[in-house]
Amino acid sequence: MENSLRFKIALSLIPTIGDIRAKRLVAYCGSVEAVFKEKKSSLEKIPGIGSSFAEAVLNHTIFDRAEEEILFIEKNNITPVFYLDKNYPKRLTHCEDSPILIYFKGTANLNAEKTISIVGTREATDYGKTICEKLIADLAMHNVTIVSGLAYGIDICAHRAALENNLPTICALAHGLDRIYPAIHRSTAEKMLENGGWLSDFTSKTIPDRENFPRRNRIVAGISDATIVVESKKGGGSLITANIANSYSRDVFAFPGKIDDVCSEGCNNLIKQNKAALIQSAADIVYIMGWEQTKISKNPIQKKLFIELKAEEEILVTILKEKNVTTIDDICFAANMPMSKVSSLLLTLEFSGIVKSLPGKMYRLN
Repeated sequence: MENSLRFKIALSLIPTIGDIRAKRLVAYCGSVEAVFKEKKSSLEKIPGIGSSFAEAVLNHTIFDRAEEEILFIEKNNITPVFYLDKNYPKRLTHCEDSPILIYFKGTANLNAEKTISIVGTREATDYGKTICEKLIADLAMHNVTIVSGLAYGIDICAHRAALENNLPTICALAHGLDRIYPAIHRSTAEKMLENGGWLSDFTSKTIPDRENFPRRNRIVAGISDATIVVESKKGGGSLITANIANSYSRDVFAFPGKIDDVCSEGCNNLIKQNKAALIQSAADIVYIMGWEQTKISKNPIQKKLFIELKAEEEILVTILKEKNVTTIDDICFAANMPMSKVSSLLLTLEFSGIVKSLPGKMYRLN
């Protein structure tokens, strides 16, 4: 196990290789161990690798650093999760540039049934903090996992509100798990280990450099069903997360603000550009995501005969025919549709007796 982890960490440490190329190396070579045992001439033939990357792969000095990281992991009760492992976050598997290796410390389920990311400006107003706290309090009954970045402003407000409402909360970090940034949020971060956790794709000794934050944001966007922007300036970092979420075909929501409010300009622009749906309350999220509890009829739904399906409904029916029983996440990925759209279509098909919902957000044809 330790030897296998050694190879996985080493692969993540190859300079400039990136997650996409790293996955390509594993796919072509057959396993992570095989990547480092392959000849240079063979590596060079892999699309997108070439001579310089092949040389970087064969520079085995990275194994010393990998062994050092293993000692840190064992000493600090950290769980490394490789992208091919069964416990790797399923939502991240649908993102091409997702990390090949993540480090997790805590108790949260990285594959919780309902997960949302809440982001916003570091200079949050009282208005922003109030709607963030109310949103999370109203979502408490739905047992939603809250993800954010532990930053000043809306991020830390979201984490603290989640803890107050006994909701699991995870912070995605732009540095290794040997530190907390900003340090002033350490007490909150420590509490999160009891109901949530810390997540990063950076090894220990990595400092929170400016360029690390956009990389961190792809985890915030990819690990969730939806991203909610509470408050954002025109050029706020939370807009990066929202744009990444859009690129992953995930739902994005934003709270509107006054047209002359600097801290709401980013949210208003997202809504104006149709990059985010306007929301006013938790009820909007619950409705759009299809989380409301529907009453079960005493009489079974009869399948309508000769029903005429819309084009998008036909796509979902075709996917379910091929997969038999599958998750809503897999359906979204196969159909290349956002969660809100798929949830709505599945509900319509369920009412028509064509689709049956099963525990754990699983679906099959009736």
